[in-house]
Amino acid sequence: MSRPLVLLHGWGLSARVWTPLRAGLGGLDIHTPDLPGHGAAPAADNATLADWSDRLAANLPDGAVVCGWSLGGLIALDLAARHPAKVSRLVLIGSTPRFVAGTDWAHGLAADTVDAFRREFATAPAAVLRRFVALQALGDARRRELTRTLDGALTATDPTPMQADALADGLALLADTDLRAAIADVRQPALLIHGERDALIPVAAGRWLAATLPEARLEVLADTGHAPFLSHPTECAALLERFVRA
Repeated sequence: MSRPLVLLHGWGLSARVWTPLRAGLGGLDIHTPDLPGHGAAPAADNATLADWSDRLAANLPDGAVVCGWSLGGLIALDLAARHPAKVSRLVLIGSTPRFVAGTDWAHGLAADTVDAFRREFATAPAAVLRRFVALQALGDARRRELTRTLDGALTATDPTPMQADALADGLALLADTDLRAAIADVRQPALLIHGERDALIPVAAGRWLAATLPEARLEVLADTGHAPFLSHPTECAALLERFVRA
């Protein structure tokens, strides 16, 4: 019997984003929770990564393969470090320990770009969500098709004030989280999948994780942006299934 597989989506989206990938994962015990304040899930009490992770951990099976993409990757890393009984193996897709670039971290978005996202989201959330989707599709050979799929998986194309507050909390997590020091506490075997042309999280962040995690393997997909599991669902499903059943 294979391990349960938990799929954690990225910011602004919902568990619907996993539909194309799930089609190639027949026979696995798959769990696709919405992140706090996303999809149908209620918002967390606090805008901290620990609070979001703890909220999810309460409903996850023990010993799962936890696969996180983008913001979901930050949560997956935190779960692996602080809730190791929940995570037997780790899959990180388009993930990073730190979303924002800094003087000692070159593999992220510029801080002023992230700050602008947060300011603009406060007054024009729908426009920022559209721009974020465009960034995720940038660099991918299947950009138009990918954009349509991402649009269809948004928590909301025009968020209500309550939804916007929860999504703003998610942006704060992306802006403020730095898990580089926590990597030493992650002992699980890890599979890393990264798009070669990822414009949101550079592939160099995936290479850093592969070199720093104690037991990790990196797969870089050519002509692919931030969502390789959508543009290459068959290939990603095969990688995931082999890793889950190993």
